[in-house]
Amino acid sequence: MSSLQLTLLIFGIMLAFMAIRVPISVAMFAAGGIGYVMQTGWVPFANFLNSQAFARFASYDLSVIPLFILMGHFATQGGISKALFDFAAGVMGRFKGGLAMAAVLACAAFGAICGSSVATAATITGVAMPEMKRHGYSGRLSTGTLAAAGTLGILIPPSVPLVIYAILTEQNIAKLFAAAMLPGILAMFGYMVAIAIYVRLVPGQAPEVDKNPAKLTLSAVTGITPIMIIFVIVFGGIYGGFFTPTEGAAVGAATTFLAALLKREITWAKFKQCFYATAESSAMIFLIFIGADLMNSALALTQVPNQLAAVVGSWGLSPLMVVSAILLFYVVLGAVMDELSMILLTIPIFFPMVMGLDFGMPKESVAIWFGIMVLMVVEFGLLAPPVGLNVYVVNGMAKDVPIAESYRGVMPFLISDTLRTLLLLFFPGVCLWLVQYLS
Repeated sequence: MSSLQLTLLIFGIMLAFMAIRVPISVAMFAAGGIGYVMQTGWVPFANFLNSQAFARFASYDLSVIPLFILMGHFATQGGISKALFDFAAGVMGRFKGGLAMAAVLACAAFGAICGSSVATAATITGVAMPEMKRHGYSGRLSTGTLAAAGTLGILIPPSVPLVIYAILTEQNIAKLFAAAMLPGILAMFGYMVAIAIYVRLVPGQAPEVDKNPAKLTLSAVTGITPIMIIFVIVFGGIYGGFFTPTEGAAVGAATTFLAALLKREITWAKFKQCFYATAESSAMIFLIFIGADLMNSALALTQVPNQLAAVVGSWGLSPLMVVSAILLFYVVLGAVMDELSMILLTIPIFFPMVMGLDFGMPKESVAIWFGIMVLMVVEFGLLAPPVGLNVYVVNGMAKDVPIAESYRGVMPFLISDTLRTLLLLFFPGVCLWLVQYLS
């Protein structure tokens, strides 16, 4: 069997397992294991598993993932989301489509202390959806806005997918967070502009005049003070050199827990649930790590990734065309895989290929820019049909809205995402502007 045939067989086995709804980590592990054994035999495979599992999980850098996840769960269970939405509604409620814009602002602020797209979407939906319905917003606009705004949970640091990218490519997490900051803010404003245009072009999606707009009160302002303090402590400490990103995640989790205690929202049951949910999410991510490691090792043995890089190089395509093709591949792949699996499976293949191209920038800048571009297109998979995990989560909480309406609702935001991605593709300096101050 040729190397190409074996590679296709490995991917075919993985997709077959996924088609019968086997968890993605198990599908990658099984496909990689079969491919590895076919090339080396059982004993080398057993030795690889024995050493690889310890080498992967003994990494100190990996501890940042459960800490940021725990920080997000404390924020979710601590009643912080309601304070964020009340403040955002007070600021934006007087504008047409203002509550939808407020939901975007609330998701952006919550994402700054969460790091998970699904958690951000679900948490803010629980607070914002009833208010948007009460004020006459359509199910299409409400669910579309909340599903799209939830992606700000990974676009605005801290971002778990970005942490995983940093670990895989051995890049500086703090610099990647800085590079994601401006694109994340652009995403937030882009969504708000999309709402403003949409409610004017499509009548009946939002009330013409809100007769009882939310007011910005002193309690609403003081309600967001803990979030601002947490953000300043965590990112001020990281960029000020007081602690590493891992230590910053630990400080963030502790201060978020303290904020939840002060709000008197956290109970013993919720406290335990935070740790249970963190353990569950972390175990899922680490299992995907092992499955992806095994699959990538099996693919590396075939030498096809290196051959692919050589073939692409021989085509004489411009570096931007190569990156554009990779990004389009991610958009297609997002129809069948979640964002973490995509990153873990493909970055070891695509990253060396991209780093071998000449973009006229330092290699570190290329690595950071490419990471942000991957993050931008990975977000598409959370919204675009037929999967759109964020859409499913939000739609499941709005049981009276057909799923087709929710998919129609995210279309204006996908247009905004496309425009932003093109901007970052042709103007890498947008990503790298803040990074230069950390050098």
